[in-house]
Order: sequence, then C-alpha cells, then structure tokens
Amino acid sequence: MPMNDPSPLAFLVRPELAELAAYVPHPGTYAVQLNANEAPDLLSPDTRRALADAMLPPSLGRYPESHAESLRELVAARVGAGAHEVLATAGSVEAISLLIGTLGRPRQGADAATMVTTTPTFFMYKHCARMHGMHVVEVPLDDAWDLDVEAMRHAITRARPNLVFIATPNTPTSNAVSEDRLRAIIEAAPDSLVVIDEAYAAFARQSAGRLRREYPHVAVLGSLSKLGFAALRVGWVVGPAAILHEVDKFRLPYNVPGPSLRGAVFVLRELGAELVRLTSFVIHEREKVAVALAGMGFGVAPSEANFLWVDTKGPCKEIFEGLAADGVLVQSHHAREGRIARHLRITVGMSHENDRLLETIARWAPGAGENARRG
Repeated sequence: MPMNDPSPLAFLVRPELAELAAYVPHPGTYAVQLNANEAPDLLSPDTRRALADAMLPPSLGRYPESHAESLRELVAARVGAGAHEVLATAGSVEAISLLIGTLGRPRQGADAATMVTTTPTFFMYKHCARMHGMHVVEVPLDDAWDLDVEAMRHAITRARPNLVFIATPNTPTSNAVSEDRLRAIIEAAPDSLVVIDEAYAAFARQSAGRLRREYPHVAVLGSLSKLGFAALRVGWVVGPAAILHEVDKFRLPYNVPGPSLRGAVFVLRELGAELVRLTSFVIHEREKVAVALAGMGFGVAPSEANFLWVDTKGPCKEIFEGLAADGVLVQSHHAREGRIARHLRITVGMSHENDRLLETIARWAPGAGENARRG
C-alpha cells in the first residue's frame, strides 16, 4: 500500500526500488479466474486427502531438511543430473533471485553487473535484477515472438552480461523458442550463465533442458506451480555444481517449508499418472479454445504452454473489462505500449470455465456488431 508520508529513514532505501512496484494480484473475486496460468484442479478427493496427509510432518517443532535432499534427488533422477547439480527453492522466482544475487559482481570497468533477457517475457527477471542493482538489457522478440539472434548477439557483445534469461515456452507469448536460435545465443555467451526457464515445459512438445548437458554454462529452472501445485511454492534450478555451490551460500536456511517439501516429494513420487492426466487435459482444452477463438476472428499464437496469447485485432481494454464485468478474469496488456497492447493472455481452465470464456468473449469478436457487444 502506498505511503503518503516518507519515512525519515527513506535515504537508506536502495535507489533502484524507486522504479519498482510490489506485485499485487488483480483485486476482486471472479467466478472464473484465467489470469495467473494456474492449473485446473483435477485432483480426486482421495488424492487430495493423501497429499494432505503426506504434507504433515511428524513434528511441527522440527525444521525441515536443511538442503531438501529428498526433493533434489527426485528432481536429479528426472532430469538426468546429480543431486549436487540441483538446488531446491521456494518457487522458481526464488531461484531467479538467488542466481542474480550470487552472480552480481560487476565486470572490470563496469559500475554494475548486467543481465540480458527478451521482451516481452516473465517480468520477474527484470524485477529481480533491478532489485539487486543490476542493469537490464531487454531485446525484443521478432515478429513471430521468437528469438532475434542477431539482436541478442549484439546485446551480449556490448553488455557483457553476467546472466542471460530465456523462457521457453515463454510467457506471455505462449510459444517455445526455436532450438537452433537458442543454441546460437548460448554459444554467443560463453562467459555468462544462460538460464533456461522451463516452468511450462510439461505442456510443450519437447524440453530444452537437455542443452544443460551440452553446455557447461547453462542452468535450467523448473517448478510445480503450473502443474496444479502453485500453493506449495516449490521450484528448483539445475545447473553447474560449482555455481550452485556458491548460490547455496546466498540461500537462506530452510528456504522450502517442511509441508511444501513433503508435498512436492509426494507429488513427484506418487502422482506421476495425475500429472500426465493434467497435462493431457490442458493440451486438449488449449486446442479447443484456440480453435474457437481463431474461428471468431481473433489471432491466436501457437501455444506450447497452459495459456493462449490472443491478438484482439485492436485495443483490448474493452474486452478485458467486459469479461471482468461478467465474472471472467484474464490478463490484459492494454496498459502497455506497442504491439502487445492489443493482446490478452488467457489461462486454460476447467472445461466449464473455458466454455464460459468463449461464450462471453464472442461479444467482442472482430466483426461482431455493437448490439452483440451490448447483449
């Protein structure tokens, strides 16, 4: 909440915070929330009870595993790494902040370290970098929302970044980046840590995580948040052991709470079939909604995530506000400048939620009459 009267200690606050704002979710209560890329709730009552039982530790008076050893071993086995190459975090956002904080030493002759990323992409890369006093260079994606290799190479050469962040599939654009372009950028930054964010990889045709085994300066982020377990706030980073050894020093003790840690272990050990069912459901519903929206005249980018990137063919503020008034919340970029200002990001929800979205948004389909919008 904004403060009207500045604190007498305001002069001690880091100046970078003046340009930042605390993250505040969209206010209000909505019957259908398709704005946060959360997964539909498909767990059966029996599975929900089993998960709740698994999350309760033998004693609430004891700290959890100091280094989340059980989770790290499970993740390592899934991705073909050693446990020493995995660091467990409180969601992938903590991993982003830890990597930036650890690798924040300015290069010789620079006043601050630099990070290179794309735009548009996950806003927390820039937010965390600025929070730590790091310069940020944002390189626009090309017309197809893919990586612009030459522009990225130019930025890397000039900025000499400590880190390069690339999300694939990317948010908000929903697409996976081309592997040949990703490889080109990795090879253009041999003395930077290239971080591949795979928060949405479960919904993609293939993972780019294997590139970590080919390039020693690549790290990969993962998370359970988009797979139906956002409330657990559990993520991880897989990367060079020597770097993660230093990141571990920057990590606060017991960063993953015991119930979350136990829940994540149960999910990865016991709920494999549930995860497959979830991803299959989302992909099926994603294609259904994409076809319907395209049939209405909206532009729909090819998605490999659990959401759709929708071009409304014009200003989208009216559509966003109309949907919200009908109890359907999506994410709108109408307040931004440039080509993304006419885009909505729409999460794939339960079937009845997706159906309600389609029924409501049809009023604003390109070419729909004024009377239809009023109705």
